[in-house]
Amino acid sequence: MTGQAKQRLAHIDWMRGLACLLMFQTHCYDSWLGGAARNSKFFMWSQLVGTLPAPLFLFLTGISFALVTDKLRQRGVAANEILRTTALRGAEIFALGLLFRVQEYLLGQPWAPWTDLLRVDVLNMIGLSMVLMALVCRAAAALTRVKIVSAESGPLAPGERIRISVRTGTYDPRPATLLAGAAVALAVALLTPLLWTTHRPRWLPWFLESYVNGVHTFKEPQPWLFPLFPWTAFAFAGLAVGLLLQTAWMKRREAAGVALLGVGGMATAALASWLDAQPRQVYAVYDFWHTSPNFFFIRIGVLLAILLGSYAWCRWGLGQWGFSPLIQLGHTSLLVYWVHIEFVYGRFSILPKRAMGITGASLGLLAIFLAMLLLSVMRTRLKGRGAELFSWLRPPAWSESRRPRGNA
Repeated sequence: MTGQAKQRLAHIDWMRGLACLLMFQTHCYDSWLGGAARNSKFFMWSQLVGTLPAPLFLFLTGISFALVTDKLRQRGVAANEILRTTALRGAEIFALGLLFRVQEYLLGQPWAPWTDLLRVDVLNMIGLSMVLMALVCRAAAALTRVKIVSAESGPLAPGERIRISVRTGTYDPRPATLLAGAAVALAVALLTPLLWTTHRPRWLPWFLESYVNGVHTFKEPQPWLFPLFPWTAFAFAGLAVGLLLQTAWMKRREAAGVALLGVGGMATAALASWLDAQPRQVYAVYDFWHTSPNFFFIRIGVLLAILLGSYAWCRWGLGQWGFSPLIQLGHTSLLVYWVHIEFVYGRFSILPKRAMGITGASLGLLAIFLAMLLLSVMRTRLKGRGAELFSWLRPPAWSESRRPRGNA
């Protein structure tokens, strides 16, 4: 790869573009297939693949967040300024999620209920995850700035029980942040089954509880929403992986390091599958597809395997031979997400909903892909020459990192 391509980490953009493509197929077939096609194995596999885009987007949000914060730290930006910058960007994405819900509500009139304005969607979760990661990174930086050297001996002053010698300085916060990111991801995965069932925070108003478990206005949590549990765990896992990619060892042995991550991911998925097959389970209510920590680790393993495949494709395959449609989509993923929803699920759907066969829906998918690719190219080509209209739809990790959603 060229130096410029390495600097932009093209395989990350390629992964983001792949998430866009998987998201398109999931949404198109879900919206347009009808009749017997909806009960076919084709539709079943389409929706199974559809469990990947949302984890991919959140996982890549974490990786991009790690890359950006590390770059800011290397430039000498103060920890408090990094917190302010990253948290504000997360708040901006969260606000865009609310704005998107307002748009969908207005276009859905007169049928859309007002409660749709408070639905927890993936943009909301990306924004909240970024704010939480900003706080965790700042806490880790604060902990690594103080180092206890020793307890001094000798006579103590009146009322003094122990004297501690403390030295402050600048230390590398990445190891502590990496461990914190992995710990938060693990804690969220393990707590999810409880917060969805036996330990639901029913005392919260429904619109706040929905951010915990996606209950919305229903009696039970809904798997088609994107609450903090389990979805933010993917972002924190991405944060840990992104920081791992920035270690000196990984930078010196990039290909070997990514290969180890991919193999480790596949081993993790295999172990989680074995644990799921065991007759005894820890939780009183076990739901593999929606709340199971085993399913979370299987998807983390798949994401790491995709990371390895994306890296290999962009370094040794065709991923960088000329124009790459997936890298292009990865550059403007938030924009194409925002626009394609209306032409697939919304009032301006290009095909009748739940009325198409597999062939017709596939042609519609091809049309959506080409249209979104054209929109993406126009956005990048017109940048600075009239495309400022879409500048607020830049992806959630500054101009160097791109991303948003998929269906689960």
